[in-house]
Amino acid sequence: MNYEPSSMNYQLRRKTPTFAAIMVTFFEASLDTISVHHVGNQSQEEMYALSDQPLELKDDIIPNLLMQYFLKPFEKANEVYHLMHSSGNLSLNEIHHFASQAFEDREKFHEASEQIAKHLYKTTTHPNIKGGELYVVYFNDVQIEGNPLDAIGIFKSENKETYLKVYPDKGGFQVDYEQDAININKLDKGVLIFNIEKENGYKVVVVDKTNGGQDAAVFWKDNFLQLRIRNDSFNQTNNTLGIYKNFVTEKLDEQFEMSKADKIDLLNRSMKYFKEKDEFNMDEFSNEVIGNPEAIESFKSFKNQYEQEFDSPIADNFVISDNAVKKQARVYKSVLKLDKNFHIYIHGDKELIEKGFDDGRAMNYYKVYFKEEA
Repeated sequence: MNYEPSSMNYQLRRKTPTFAAIMVTFFEASLDTISVHHVGNQSQEEMYALSDQPLELKDDIIPNLLMQYFLKPFEKANEVYHLMHSSGNLSLNEIHHFASQAFEDREKFHEASEQIAKHLYKTTTHPNIKGGELYVVYFNDVQIEGNPLDAIGIFKSENKETYLKVYPDKGGFQVDYEQDAININKLDKGVLIFNIEKENGYKVVVVDKTNGGQDAAVFWKDNFLQLRIRNDSFNQTNNTLGIYKNFVTEKLDEQFEMSKADKIDLLNRSMKYFKEKDEFNMDEFSNEVIGNPEAIESFKSFKNQYEQEFDSPIADNFVISDNAVKKQARVYKSVLKLDKNFHIYIHGDKELIEKGFDDGRAMNYYKVYFKEEA
C-alpha cells in the first residue's frame, strides 16, 4: 500500500453510515384489503375507535394514491428486521400472532387489524406520542430482494397539514382550504411484514419518522413491533461492504494522505475480494485488501463503532452473499472525475496510473500506461 500515516490524532466523527437499499419494489403490487382505525394516547386520556369493516374502495384513484403513500418510502429501506420477543418465545410477540392469523385465514384480516389497533393503544403510553389514524393493509406481490410476496402493512398517520385548493368559479377562480389533511409524500410510521420466514419472525422493513424525543423514538420498533435486525449472510455482507466504503471514502484521509486513485484502488480490491471469496475472514480481508497495519486498526475501530451505535454486531467470519455483493457493486464507484473534461475508470492495477504537476501550466495531470487501445 502506497500511503503513509500523516497524523496519529485520528478521531472518528459520529455519522450514520449509508448503505445500498435492500430493494423493496411495488410495480406489480396491488392493494387487496384495508382497515382503518383511530388510536389515541392513553396517557393523555384519549381513546381508540375501531371501524366495523374494511374500507370500501370505489375507484382506482384512491388505491393508487394509497399505494404511493404506504409503499414508496420503503424503496429506500436499508435494513431487514425480524419480529422477536424478549423471552425468546416468538409466539408471545403480538404482531407476529396477529399477522400469522391474517396470513393463514384472510377472513380474519379485519379482526386481526382490530387486535393490532388495541395492541398499539396499549403500547402508546409516552406523553409525546401523538394519536392518529392506523391503517392495516393486505398487499399482494410486493417484492423484497427480488421475491414477490404477500405482505401486511401497518401504517400510522400522526401529522396533519393544511392545503389550499384553487378552482374555477364564474369566469375566474376561488381559493379554499382543507385542514387536518394528510400529505401522501410524508408517511410518519409504517412497517411491512412479508409472508416468508415465519419461524424466524418474518421479513420486516420499517419506516419511522420519529418525533417527540428519544423516549418516544423507541416505541414503534421496540415496544409496539419488538424487532431485531436480521443478521444473516446478506446483512453481514451488505453492512461490511457499506462500512468499508464509508471508511475509505470519508475517514481514511483524516489519518492518511491519499489520492483519489488510491481510494478507488482500495474499493476495487475490496470488491474483488468479495466477488472471489466464498467466506469473509476479517484478518484475511484486512491483510489482503488494506495491508497497512495502522489503517487496519482504524478500520476495525470504525467497524466496532458502527456495531455499538446501531446494535448490529458483525461477525469476523461469515458466508458471503452474492446478492448483497451485487447490490453494493452498484454504489461502489471506480471513476476518477477530472474537472468537467475527463472521467478515468480505474478497474485494475493502480500502478499503471501516475499523478503529477505541470509547472508550466500550473495544473495537475495523470499519466496512464497501457498496451493496447480498444
